[in-house]
Amino acid sequence: MTKDEILLAQKEYLFPSVFHYFAEPLVISHAKNQFVWDADGKQYLDFFGGIVTISVGHCNDRVDTAVREQSAKLQHVSTVLVNEPQVALAKTIAGIAPGNLQKSFFTNSGTEANETAILAARCYTGSSEVIALRYSYHGRSALGMAMSGLSTWRLGGGAPPGFVFAHNAYCYRCPFGLTYPGCDVRCARDLEELIRTTTSGSIAAFIAEPIQGVAGYITPPKEYFPIVEEIVRRHGGLFIADEVQTGWGRTGDKWFGIEQWGVQPDILTSAKGLGNGAPIGLTIARPEIADSVKGLTLSTFGGNPVATTAARAVIEFIEEENLRANAAETGAYLRSRLEELQAKYSLIGDVRGMGLMQAMELVRNRETKEPASRETLAVMEAVRERGVLVGKGGLAGNVLRCTPPLNIGKSDVDHFVRVLDESFAQVG
Repeated sequence: MTKDEILLAQKEYLFPSVFHYFAEPLVISHAKNQFVWDADGKQYLDFFGGIVTISVGHCNDRVDTAVREQSAKLQHVSTVLVNEPQVALAKTIAGIAPGNLQKSFFTNSGTEANETAILAARCYTGSSEVIALRYSYHGRSALGMAMSGLSTWRLGGGAPPGFVFAHNAYCYRCPFGLTYPGCDVRCARDLEELIRTTTSGSIAAFIAEPIQGVAGYITPPKEYFPIVEEIVRRHGGLFIADEVQTGWGRTGDKWFGIEQWGVQPDILTSAKGLGNGAPIGLTIARPEIADSVKGLTLSTFGGNPVATTAARAVIEFIEEENLRANAAETGAYLRSRLEELQAKYSLIGDVRGMGLMQAMELVRNRETKEPASRETLAVMEAVRERGVLVGKGGLAGNVLRCTPPLNIGKSDVDHFVRVLDESFAQVG
C-alpha cells in the first residue's frame, strides 16, 4: 500500500477515537534501535519509545532472535495448558520483584493487568471500595477508565460505585496552594479524610502509578507514598503499584519505580517495556493474595510462549547491559540538559521526572501557569520536522514527555536537546 492508501484505509476502517499527535498522521514503515523511518524514508530519533514501550531498542537483535526461535517451536497454548516460557518468566520476575511478590498472572496489556489486580484485591479483602489518584491513568477498558482520574480519557459515562479519588502530589500545581516541603505533604495526609468521609472505612485497595504517565510524569516527593501506604494499610487496604510505564529500570537503578520510595506493594502490575513491543501484561501479588482468587478464570493469550519469551529476553538484556544504571546516569544528564533549556525559555514552566522518564510542562506565563497547549503541539511539529519524535501528556495536553530506550547514549541526548533548542526558538 502507498502512504495515501494507508491513510485512507486508516480513516475508513479504524475507530476515529484513536488519536494522533500530528495534523497529518505519521505513517511508520520500519524501525531499528533508537530510530524509526516513515513511509517517505525519513529517519527519526525516537524519544518516546512507542509510548514508553520500547525499553531496549526497536527490533532488538537478541530479543528478536529469542522470539524467532520460540515461534518456530511453540506459538500458543493458552493458560489451560502449562508451558515452560511462562513459568520461566514468572520465576525470573519473582526473583527481582520487591517485597514478597511471588505469584504472577499474565495477560495482554496494562489494562488487563490492572483489572486483574482489582479483582485480586477485592477477593482477598472482601471489600469492593478502591482509591485511585486524581490525574491517574489505568487503562482503556470500562473499569480502567473508571479508575482513571483524567477526564480526557474517561469515555462513555462516569465511574461505577466503589471508586474514589485522592489528591495526587502535583507539586507544580498544588491543589492546596502550598509549597513543598513546608506543606507537610498535605496531599498525602488528606487520604485519611477521604477514607473517613467517602468510603465505609474498610477499603479493598489503593492503586497508583509511582510516576503518573499520561498526566505528564507527575513525580511525588519522597514522603508521599510512605505516608499513603501507612494510611491505606491501617484501613485494611492493599497497595497496588501500577508499573505499566515506570517498570523495568525506567526510573534508574531500581527494577521498579515504587522502590524509589521504599514502599513494598501487595500487588504490582506492568506491561509496555516488559515486552519491548510484544503484547504482555503482568499482575504479580503476594502468594496469599493470588491464592484468594478462586473459581474459574483464564487468559486465552496471556502467558503466550512467544510473548513471555520476549519478556524474559528483555529482562536479561537489561540486566546484562546494566541498563538500569544507564537509565540513572543518562537520565540525570538528560535532566540537566532540559533544565538548561528551562533557564533559556520561559515557555518551560516545570521540568520533572526520574531516570529516563523526563517531562517539560509548557506554560504561557510562569506566574499564572496558564497551560501552553497550542505551543506544545507547535514544538512537537517543529521537533518532528527536524527528525525527532517526542510524546505529549497532561490534562491540558501541555507536557512534553521524553522516554527514549534505556540503552540510549549521551550523544543522542545531545542531538535531542539541540533539536529541542531550535524548536523552542522557532515557536518563541
